[in-house]
Amino acid sequence: MLIHSQERQTGFSLVEVLIALIIMSVGMLGIATLFVQSMQAGRTSMFRHHAVTLAGDVADRIRANPRAGIAYQGAGADNGCIDTGNDCNEAAMAANDIFLWDAQVVESLPNGAVTVTFDDTVTPPEYTIRIDWDEPGEDPMNPLNYQIIIPVNPF
Repeated sequence: MLIHSQERQTGFSLVEVLIALIIMSVGMLGIATLFVQSMQAGRTSMFRHHAVTLAGDVADRIRANPRAGIAYQGAGADNGCIDTGNDCNEAAMAANDIFLWDAQVVESLPNGAVTVTFDDTVTPPEYTIRIDWDEPGEDPMNPLNYQIIIPVNPF
């Protein structure tokens, strides 16, 4: 005599629900990690964009004042050379440019700095423009930087 059980399982067991929750939580952690990494990459991209834009501005201002030479390695000063009608010489304009760059880099890059070096031992003379900044989460002793070298003929 065989007795067949007519009982059928309906619904989910507690073990199946727990396994489903574990799988979903691992997936959600992966999504959260991707989100954080994309935010960091976006921030880095924004800082690099600011550095490239600022270096381009520095290069354009140097090309507009090609006879300043070594003056671009000096300190900045607000000489009122722009929008005031002051007639500035090359050195005063270079100091004013440096003053403006310093203000821009402080505004757009964390611990940012602009360094310009002038090399007149080559023909035409070259300016090396270097932008340094700190990236959050990176080694502060090794700041990120962007550097370009532009030849400028002082005609």
